[in-house]
Amino acid sequence: MNRGLILLVEDNPDDEALTLRALKKNNILNPVVVAHDGVEALDFLFGTGIHEGRDIKEKPMVILLDLKLPKVDGLEVLKRLRKDERTRLIPVVILTTSNEEQDIIKSYSLGVNSYVRKPVEFEEFIKAVGLLGMYWLLVNEVPV
Repeated sequence: MNRGLILLVEDNPDDEALTLRALKKNNILNPVVVAHDGVEALDFLFGTGIHEGRDIKEKPMVILLDLKLPKVDGLEVLKRLRKDERTRLIPVVILTTSNEEQDIIKSYSLGVNSYVRKPVEFEEFIKAVGLLGMYWLLVNEVPV
C-alpha cells in the first residue's frame, strides 16, 4: 500500500495495540504515529510542544481520531484541524466506541470525513480497519 503517514490518536493502550495489529494484519505497512491525547495530536500536526521543529509539510494521509481523549477531546481536535488552513483538508476518520447520536452529528457538523464505531469483536475490528485502510490509503485522493 501507499507509504503515507497515518496519525492514530488513541489514549487506550489496548485499542492502540489492536489498531496497530489490525493494520499490520491487513498488510497496511504505512508508518503510524501515535498520539495519546488531543494535545499531543495537535502538537504533532502543528509542530509545537513536544513536536517543536517537526517538518509540518509532512502531513498524514489520514487521521484516525478517538473522541474520548484526555486533555483535549477528539471533537475539539477536529474543530481546530478544520479551522486551520494547513490541516483543514486532511481526511479525518473518527474511530470510537461512542454510539451517541450527538457525537455523530457533532462530528459531521465539524467536518469529519467518516465516523466508524469500533466493533467489539476482534475479527470484526480487523475487517473494519482493513476496509478503512483500503479506502483512505488506496482509493481516496487527497490534495497534495
